Amino acid sequence: MRPDILNPLFAEVTSLKGVGPSLARPLERLRISRVIDLLFHLPTGWIDRLPRDELMQGDVGRTIVITLTAREYRTSSSPRAPTRVQATDTHGNTISLTFFGGSSGWAKKLFPIGEAKRVSGKLEQYGDQLQMVHPEQIEDGDGLREREAIYPLSEGITSKRIAALVAQALTRVPVLPEWIEPSLKAKHDWPDWHEAIARVHADPADARARARLAYDEVFANQLALSIVRADTRRRRGRALAGDGRLRDLLRLPYTPTGAQSRTVREIEGDLAQSAPMLRLLQGDVGAGKTLVALMALLIAIEAGAQGAMLAPTEILARQHYDSLRRLLAGLPVEIAVLTGRDKGRAREATLMGLANGSIDLLVGTHAIFQEAVGYKDLGLVVVDEQHRFGVAQRLLLQDKGRVPPHVLAMTATPIPRTLTLARYGEMDQSQLDEMPPGREPIETRVMLEERTDEVVNALGRHLSEGKQAYWVCPLVEESETSDLQAAEARAETLVSRFGNRVGLVHGRMKPAEKDAVMARFSAGELGVLVATTVIEVGVDVPNATLIVIEHADRFGLAQLHQLRGRVGRGGGKSVCLLLRGSALSETARARLALMRETNDGFRIAEEDLRLRGGGELLGTRQSGEAVFRLATPELLGELLPSATDDTRLLIDRDGGLAGARGQAARVALYLFDRDQGVQLLRSG
Repeated sequence: MRPDILNPLFAEVTSLKGVGPSLARPLERLRISRVIDLLFHLPTGWIDRLPRDELMQGDVGRTIVITLTAREYRTSSSPRAPTRVQATDTHGNTISLTFFGGSSGWAKKLFPIGEAKRVSGKLEQYGDQLQMVHPEQIEDGDGLREREAIYPLSEGITSKRIAALVAQALTRVPVLPEWIEPSLKAKHDWPDWHEAIARVHADPADARARARLAYDEVFANQLALSIVRADTRRRRGRALAGDGRLRDLLRLPYTPTGAQSRTVREIEGDLAQSAPMLRLLQGDVGAGKTLVALMALLIAIEAGAQGAMLAPTEILARQHYDSLRRLLAGLPVEIAVLTGRDKGRAREATLMGLANGSIDLLVGTHAIFQEAVGYKDLGLVVVDEQHRFGVAQRLLLQDKGRVPPHVLAMTATPIPRTLTLARYGEMDQSQLDEMPPGREPIETRVMLEERTDEVVNALGRHLSEGKQAYWVCPLVEESETSDLQAAEARAETLVSRFGNRVGLVHGRMKPAEKDAVMARFSAGELGVLVATTVIEVGVDVPNATLIVIEHADRFGLAQLHQLRGRVGRGGGKSVCLLLRGSALSETARARLALMRETNDGFRIAEEDLRLRGGGELLGTRQSGEAVFRLATPELLGELLPSATDDTRLLIDRDGGLAGARGQAARVALYLFDRDQGVQLLRSG
């Protein structure tokens, strides 16, 4: 239960004065629904205003704040003409304040003749006259700050409005018990938490305050992971020792790599323990994670248990089902598939087979965890590409077995080491760092979009050789806010050239429609698949040896690498063509250069983190919600070792959550929404 001291911070943001439905909407777009969300919506920059007593030409081009007195209004009969207010400083120097649009009455009300006001704005010069066009603020007294925070915005709200709401929220901030180890806090000269949150909003450049808040978030994260890990090891699960009878029957078309064999041995050792396995398997695209997962599932089935494989999309679930069924052909293993669209008798038959144990292996989407789905004896769950897989899903899993099942989570998006420790620190980890023999590196070329006609001609030659290709577009349809070529429009142009050999897949299609198009492409009936990023993960068509990615400069590195991995899955040479616009940012230029230079996903992941800086961590569109709100990647790398060590001190020396500092740390878990770790501990 959340400590009462935090209740004011977890009140709805609508409890603040002036926040009604119209303001709540733009706040919701900024993911601000509670007072604490507002406090954690930190400034991304600031405006510095130079305080001045006297107007000086040397300040032209700078933003200043100065006391001025209105002396005269100059207006015109034309409604389009500006209103000019002639004003003087305390030394008698003159300046013209220019207001465009609106009536002259507005300027007169804002700045009455003879009244001294504090005015801020950018000082400019027009001829011999100093001027200020549309002053930022005109206020009584000394209310203007010399440094004003600039906040991330959404349509319908201003930075000034957010600052006013933050000021309200700060009045609710309580003095919290200290959870940081005292010598560490003293070493960095960090302020108390309540002081840090106030300081960072008052002065966004306050590095100590920012570091303190970032550390708190990282510490809470590492503590939650430690709790989950300790709880996992404490739980009594079920040892699964396979006898090899099913694995010996497999007839693989290739010899497993050394990395695959090593990883299977690691998993086999985990499964033989009574404590439930919790392991993360990282492997670059094409490294052979599916075979490792199959071996793990066969070990569980050999031991008399059932296995389940969870995929994030219906396309990927059905593809896993088809590929596993082919590999298991001739083996006494019953496999089934279950997704949200399975209804009627087929679904009932699957549910009955799971309940009576006649189905050994189930592949599906989140539907496999629905309340109606019961297993006779679930022993192992493999989670593929499920970036949002966390404590909540683990709790669901535990309810599906007689004892908590073993868990193997897989990802084909290589994760930088720092983020791996921060996001998956409670998991044991395996890495497939070796590609299967015969896999040729994918040749990557970058071309201007102006050469699209040449690319279409090359596509024609590619198809004439009996090969297949992907053509990826970022959007489904044109919008007023984007000039990106729509997938539907691209499909039309390619159909006009290649006829019914072109298919289209996008996220708004019904699952059955997508499956039908994918099946035709897999069977070779279609030569070109025009798609949005719905094909990003897992689609496997060995005969597809060309992928064209439009507007490649608009994608993140991790996403480009995933898309490129759709080709190069069979023998022979594959090519990835990245079409770019003529104007490139330095970051986009660096991304495309790296894609051309290397196929190493782990190197790409590290560079992606460096290039994105404090922005999206590996692209939230493909990675789920970002783990951290306050800790930038730079701060994360700097603070993670200290936070990890401090967590160990708390648990090993300071009595864990039961000790005095542990009680304060419990507050931190709730404050940073890491309390699910505590819930998991209690659920044991």
